[in-house]
Parts: sequence; C-alpha cells; structure tokens
Amino acid sequence: HVQLVESGGGSVQAGGSLRLSCAASGYTYSSYCMGWFRQAPGKEREGVAAIDSDGSTSYADSVKGRFTISQDNAKNTVYLQMNSLKPEDTAVYYCAARPGSCASWPDWSWYTSWGRGTQVTVS
Repeated sequence: HVQLVESGGGSVQAGGSLRLSCAASGYTYSSYCMGWFRQAPGKEREGVAAIDSDGSTSYADSVKGRFTISQDNAKNTVYLQMNSLKPEDTAVYYCAARPGSCASWPDWSWYTSWGRGTQVTVS
C-alpha cells in the first residue's frame, strides 16, 4: 500500500518561495508517475506538475517558469519548488501517484494514491 506524506506548506507573501515535499513509502512499481495537484476553495482540483520514473516533467501553463518538480530516488521523495508565488496559487496542495507513465497526467482521477495535502497561502 502506497503512502504519501506532504510537507512544506505555509504562508508567504506574493513573490516569495516555498518548497513542498512528498515522501513516498510502500511503492514497488518500476515505472510510475508522481503528480502535484492543488485545490482552492470553491474550485476544481487542478494538476500543477508531474514527473515520471525517467525524470520527465510536465507543468500546467499557469506555473511554467515558476514551479519546478524534482525527485530524489534515494529518499523516495518528490519536491515542488515554487517561486514567484502569486495570491492565486493559494490552495491545498496534494501529492499523488500511480503506476505507469504520466500520459494524461492532469487528470486527477487517473491516480491511485493520494496524500492528505498541505496548505499554501500567498498574500
């Protein structure tokens, strides 16, 4: 059973930076896709970025050039470095995982494991 635990959220002023971490355990797949999603109050869950087991990355247009997804395989951890944060980035951020490739990565229903989320507030 895959477990995902997010950390690193918090409150920051516009223009600031945060780095989110997602620690994974119980993962036995040789190929996988790890995604970051966010959900603001009253809005649908939105795919932010994804990375596959080969290190290929994908980003939503709204975060390209500002956010960077990366992974440390030795630590079984995926990161989301968020720079130049804007108030519209305020949301609960979730880490998700599924076996296989990152095809159709923004589709949240595609993922089989989820973390509990971490709040990011930009003012």
